[in-house]
Amino acid sequence: MTARSAVPAPAPAAAAPSRSLRPMVGVLTAMAISLTGTRVSAIALPWFVLATTGSPAMTGTVAFVELAPYVLVKALIGPVVDRLGPRVVSWTTDAVSAVAAGLVPLLHGLGLLPFWLLLVMVAVIGAARGPGDLAKEVMVPEAADRGRIPLERATGLAGVTERLASTIGPAVGGGLVALLGPMAGLTVNAVAFALGSLVIAVALPRGTGHSTVPSPSDTEGGEEERPAGYWQLFREGFAFLRQEPLLLTIIVMIAVTNLLDAAFLTVLVPVWARESGGGPAAIGVTGTAWGIAAVVGSLIAAAVAHRLPRRMVFFGGFLLGGAPRFIVLALDVPMSVVVAVFVVSGFGAGFLNPILSAVLFERVPRNLLGRVNALGDSLSWAGIPLGGLLAGAAVAMSGLIPVLLVSGGLYFLVTTLSGLRPEWREMDRERGRAPATAADTSSEPAAKVPAPSASGQVAAGGRAE
Repeated sequence: MTARSAVPAPAPAAAAPSRSLRPMVGVLTAMAISLTGTRVSAIALPWFVLATTGSPAMTGTVAFVELAPYVLVKALIGPVVDRLGPRVVSWTTDAVSAVAAGLVPLLHGLGLLPFWLLLVMVAVIGAARGPGDLAKEVMVPEAADRGRIPLERATGLAGVTERLASTIGPAVGGGLVALLGPMAGLTVNAVAFALGSLVIAVALPRGTGHSTVPSPSDTEGGEEERPAGYWQLFREGFAFLRQEPLLLTIIVMIAVTNLLDAAFLTVLVPVWARESGGGPAAIGVTGTAWGIAAVVGSLIAAAVAHRLPRRMVFFGGFLLGGAPRFIVLALDVPMSVVVAVFVVSGFGAGFLNPILSAVLFERVPRNLLGRVNALGDSLSWAGIPLGGLLAGAAVAMSGLIPVLLVSGGLYFLVTTLSGLRPEWREMDRERGRAPATAADTSSEPAAKVPAPSASGQVAAGGRAE
């Protein structure tokens, strides 16, 4: 090797990439379509099982069989998302979900859908849906970079999209089930998965959703290095999450509230609708009212979240969005009162996920995002498969009203007492911190950049259901 005879001239600066909103529009569109289909199915599937079996316990079993693979596969898929890239994972898993979801109404129409086969189809949908949801979430910060959109606004828009799906889905689902039966809702779910897969595969610009794990050709000096294996990548994500007290505290609290929310949505609301005489239309009305208010809350969060004290807004959102829903269904009150409570609840809930998502994207380096988000989401969703199962058994033993009151009380205690822990102070300190990027870290998790002021937001890897 010879020494250089002169200092080389600096390379010309690379031109800044032009702004493009297409990635953000594409990701949000795919999220909206697939999530809307899922919300339609969340009404159609429990109602189908409840109507055909009359058993809350079997209804809870179906919810468990869908969500247990969802959580398990999502926990393990993070290294695959980082290595293959979220775009490939998203469109392929949505395609699998579309096929499995389409087989349910087809086989039922042919008289070839025994209960055990329904459980198999539902398990396949859950196992494929977890990676698909994760991959779309992981593409949000990249899409924000390409569109030069502030991270808080991008996560707010993603929150609005999710809440819109929670509004349109119950309205469509309740109407379809009431008019055409639950199989119509499950057919819509299959079509939605297919369209979501098509949007990600075709509509996003080339280069979006690329791998964040360096290949051997990317190493400096042209030296070949053995690519990191699956378990090494998994351990790196786990090691990073383990050293984040704020994220771990959020995950534990969200895990408990998600369990209670799953019990509420998959068993308690359908049983309430049947016993009150409201039927699937009542589920659609309350879900739509909740969703519209949540959209309003998410829009406000997207517009002014950077000016609000995160911690106060976060716990205030849980105070409005949690226990009141359970309590009002246990009371003998007019439907107008129930809808009013769901409106207030939805408004408070609309502020939660934008705050959570921004906290994650700020604290986690981009090349670890798939792994850390997968682990955080799976841990915070760990109780969801048990929610419907436990609620179904509890309602069968004790009746609906005692279960609603106990669940509401637990929700209130968890979301107020956990706020006394000191880790929550870091949530406000994050404001103003620049989002972590792949350049901030090598293959090992890098130390966090100190926050210069008090403005920002993060998703703990755990999201409220």
